[in-house]
Amino acid sequence: MRYITEFRDGGTARRICAQIAAESKKKIRIMEFCGGHTITLVKYGIPEMLPPTIEMLSGPGCPVCVTSKAEVDAAISLAERGDVTLVSFGDMLRVPGARRSLMGAKAEGADVRVVYSPDDAVRMALENKGRKIIF
Repeated sequence: MRYITEFRDGGTARRICAQIAAESKKKIRIMEFCGGHTITLVKYGIPEMLPPTIEMLSGPGCPVCVTSKAEVDAAISLAERGDVTLVSFGDMLRVPGARRSLMGAKAEGADVRVVYSPDDAVRMALENKGRKIIF
């Protein structure tokens, strides 16, 4: 399939890594934030193909990967209170809790809204001083 096979070309990956190795003079560290990214990098052997000047570090994990069902349930409980607006990045709305997701809670009337940056959450709090805005 086009746009899939092009990205699974070992020869191209080796050439790119060789070019990176040739140009890499300074030691750098690159942190992966998402567990899915880490798994893919390791699956295809990318860390071993990189020069010693580049170190890959596993990061804290993205919220979707590291948020527990109990934490989702707690967020839903907050969003169901009458005085709270729960704001989140959109990808978190589909993460399942024990019984439902934030998206399911929103569909049932909880005040859950999507923001695209922490600045959006701050702006919403400033514009809605009578409500508790939880990010």
